[in-house]
Amino acid sequence: MEFGLGYIGVGLAAGLALLGAGIGIGRIGGSVAESISRQPEAAGKIQLVLYVAAGMIEGAALFAVVIALLIALKLNGSIDKTIGAGVAPAATNVEQGK
Repeated sequence: MEFGLGYIGVGLAAGLALLGAGIGIGRIGGSVAESISRQPEAAGKIQLVLYVAAGMIEGAALFAVVIALLIALKLNGSIDKTIGAGVAPAATNVEQGK
């Protein structure tokens, strides 16, 4: 289990990205509710800003989760190659003096 910490890091990265997105959208929603209650006549413009900002936050969160998934898949491929070969390729080159 050489790559156990890598998987923990990937899980933390994905979790923190989603946690940050949830907090950001929650703050935006609270601010929008407060803004509309203060100026009901500007509700349409305020909601437009809400949708744009929430979309940008969701896009960034999705990007972070995709990157975490790509890293996890890369780690998985590395494990298969290491176990299949029996010895890491870099170690064999060093031992042979090449």
